[in-house]
Amino acid sequence: MPGLFRKADPEPTPRAPVTLTDPLAALFFGAQPTYSNISVTPKTAMQVPAVALAVQTIANAVGGLPVKLYVRKGKGKEADPAHPAFTLAHDEANPWTSAAELRAQLTRDALLHNNGGFALAVRGGSGNVVEFHRLDPLTVEIKIDEATSEPFYLVGKGQKRKRHEYWDILHVRQVDGAPINLARNAIGLAIDLELHAAGLFANSARPSGILKTNQKNDTALANMKAVWDRTFGGRNSGGTAFLPEGTEYQALTMTSIDAQFLETRRHQVEEIARAFNVPPTMLYDLERGTWSNTAQMDQHFLNYSLKPWLEAWQWAYARVLLKPEERRTHFFEFITADLMTVNPAERTEIYGKMVAMRAMTPNEVRAGLNMPALPGGDELANPYTTTSAPPQADNDNPPDTEKDAA
Repeated sequence: MPGLFRKADPEPTPRAPVTLTDPLAALFFGAQPTYSNISVTPKTAMQVPAVALAVQTIANAVGGLPVKLYVRKGKGKEADPAHPAFTLAHDEANPWTSAAELRAQLTRDALLHNNGGFALAVRGGSGNVVEFHRLDPLTVEIKIDEATSEPFYLVGKGQKRKRHEYWDILHVRQVDGAPINLARNAIGLAIDLELHAAGLFANSARPSGILKTNQKNDTALANMKAVWDRTFGGRNSGGTAFLPEGTEYQALTMTSIDAQFLETRRHQVEEIARAFNVPPTMLYDLERGTWSNTAQMDQHFLNYSLKPWLEAWQWAYARVLLKPEERRTHFFEFITADLMTVNPAERTEIYGKMVAMRAMTPNEVRAGLNMPALPGGDELANPYTTTSAPPQADNDNPPDTEKDAA
C-alpha cells in the first residue's frame, strides 16, 4: 500500500512476446548467437576439430584417472574398498557402464552444456546408492527451494517432470558455464573459417572469375552462367573451356584474406585452447612447442586444467555417496601419479629417489610398475646406505669363540 505522500508504483508494462527472429529465441532452442551469425550448439561446436579434441582430452583424462575412497588414519590415510561407495567410484557405475565411462560422459556434458552433467543416484532398500544412471542435460532443470535455499532438480519433459533432491543427483559443472558458451564467438569464427576453406577448395583453391560477353539478354546470361558452373565448377575445374564468340574469361586473383586465412585458423586454435584452458600442444598446435616447454605444459594441464574438474568430482561423489557424518572420516581422491611422469627415464629417477628417502618400499614401486611383489620388499630402507654383514659359512665360528679358543 503506497504511503500518504508517495505516488503509487506504476503498473508493470507487459513484456512483448519473444519472436523467432529475436536473439533470445536462439537461447530457448539451444543455439548461441555470435558476431559472425553462426549458431554455436554442442553439435556444431563438436564439428570444429580443436573443440572436439579439447573436449575429448579433458573428458578422457578425468575418466581415465582412477579414484578411490579413503578413510583417515591418524596422520595418514588408507583405502576403504569394503565401503559400498568404493565400487561406484572406482569400478562400475552400473552393470553396463564403468565408473570411468560415466565420468567421461558427464565431464563431456559439462563442457558442452551450461548446466553441467548429471546422473541419477538409484538407491537400494538400505538407502545406499547402488547405481548411477546418466541423464540428458536437456531434460534437467536446476531450481532453488525458497524455504530452505537448497537446490533441487526437475528431471523430465513437459508435465512428466519429477523432483529430485540434491543428494540424489550426481552433478558436475564448471562454475562460469560451459566453455562453448563463454567462447561462442571464437568457435563461431572457427566454424566460419571452415566454411570459407570448404568453399575455397571446392573450386580447387581458385577464386571465381568473370565472364565478359556482348550478350545482353538476361535469360541468355543466366543460361551461360549455369552451363559454365555445371561444366567447370567444383571437381570439374581446370578443364579446357570453349567460349562463345564475343565472350572473354577473366580470372580473379586470390585476395590477401584468402592467402592468409590459414594463419587466422591457427590463431583460432589458440583461442579455443584458452577457452578450455588446455595447452595448445595438446591440440597439436606445435608451432611453439619444444621438448622442454611441452613437459611444462603437461604439468600445467594437470594443475590448472584437470585439478578443478577432479575437485568437482571428488565433492560430487562425497555429496551423494557419503552421509554427512561419514564425510568427517572418509574422502574421495584421484590417483594422478601417472600424469606426473613424462617418460620412463624420469619415472625411474623419481621412484629411485622415493625409495632412497624411504617414502616408498620396493614392492610399492613394483606395484606402480605393474610387477609382482618380492619377499623382503616391504621394508622402508635406503639401498644406498644400508649395509649387510657378509654371509658366513657353516663352519665359521663366531669371533668371540675364536678369541676364547686363542
